[in-house]
Amino acid sequence: MRSRSLLFVALATAGIVLGSGLAIAQTPQPAPAAKPAALSDNLPIPEAPAPATSKAWLVMDYATGQVLAGENIDTPVEPASITKVMTSYVIAAEMAAGKVKATDQVMMSEHAWRTGGAGTDGSYSGFEVNKTAPLLEMEKGMVVQSGNDAAIALAEHVAGSEAAFAQLMNAYASRIGMKASHFVNPHGLPAEGHITTARDLAILGRALIRDFPEAYAYNKIKELTVGPITQPNRNLLLWRDPSVDGIKTGHTSSAGYCLLASAQRGDQRLIGVVMGSTSENQRAVDVQALLNWGFRFHETHRLYEAGKSLAAPKVWKGKANSLAVGVAQPLLVSTPRGKYDRLKATMDLPKSLVAPISKGQKLGTVKVALEGKVIAQAPLVALADVEEAGFFKRLWHDLLMWWQAD
Repeated sequence: MRSRSLLFVALATAGIVLGSGLAIAQTPQPAPAAKPAALSDNLPIPEAPAPATSKAWLVMDYATGQVLAGENIDTPVEPASITKVMTSYVIAAEMAAGKVKATDQVMMSEHAWRTGGAGTDGSYSGFEVNKTAPLLEMEKGMVVQSGNDAAIALAEHVAGSEAAFAQLMNAYASRIGMKASHFVNPHGLPAEGHITTARDLAILGRALIRDFPEAYAYNKIKELTVGPITQPNRNLLLWRDPSVDGIKTGHTSSAGYCLLASAQRGDQRLIGVVMGSTSENQRAVDVQALLNWGFRFHETHRLYEAGKSLAAPKVWKGKANSLAVGVAQPLLVSTPRGKYDRLKATMDLPKSLVAPISKGQKLGTVKVALEGKVIAQAPLVALADVEEAGFFKRLWHDLLMWWQAD
């Protein structure tokens, strides 16, 4: 047993990690904030200004997807015209795939005109029936004027019918992580089974900004003229807050007044959602308060860059004796202001990594906690290939692994 104990010490000294945990040196620790703490940093963060009357609300950090505050965020609600953000996403994705073009001539069919045009109680764009307009102009009519007629015409052009387009909407919604949404039409007028959640709408807004910024930019247009009709964007925050650059309002008698908005101040972007408010002004006031609270009391940090080594654990039976591991995508986190230096990061890796290992292979997880609560995590992946060693090295490592396991 003495010889085995000496070997144990020798292996540990050589840098081989033994036992169930990682060596302390391998645990990545976020660097503390460079600037000194302000006097207000030690004060408690006030609660978010919850809307007095709403069905659901939240504020989300765009960079991380973290929900900073919210109520009933997973409760089913009607999306009303915020549905058109999903329609915009589908159109942008189909354009990116080369299936439709911005210059396509889109017909304002009689069905689209009768169902969503000026003769209805809903919002309309004003394009003439049985005439065409470029897809890009029709989309702006849907986005800026919230035209139900334009949404139907676009759906018919892209997929042949509203029902077929709804299938695309649901497929893309699932792909971007909207787990509790189901779409029946492209415009958002009440329909059985047409449902979403505040969380899903924030996820949708985040996806449109991230994946199709050009399409998202249409949402900050303040007014649009179609023929003799000029209509304003219904998002009042575009006039009240210069940092707000979208995204969409919605209203029906059953859904109430709804708003999905986003704003960017400096390098930080937030998304606010209020569903089922009492008026057009109240939804704007409520979302403005949530955005102001989020920007004032939270900040976004980039902790780890993609492809940079966070640790170099031992590899058994490989041509290389160690392997750099890191994250495949940048790891960002949102924290209350003044608490960055309280973050604690830990890594969870197998106690034995055995070759062969492929670059990009998931090996474990890095977790970041604030005051004992995990607020972000990401897979740890191999940053290089490790080929299997020759016969004799593998045999020797088999012996060492057996000795260690005893």
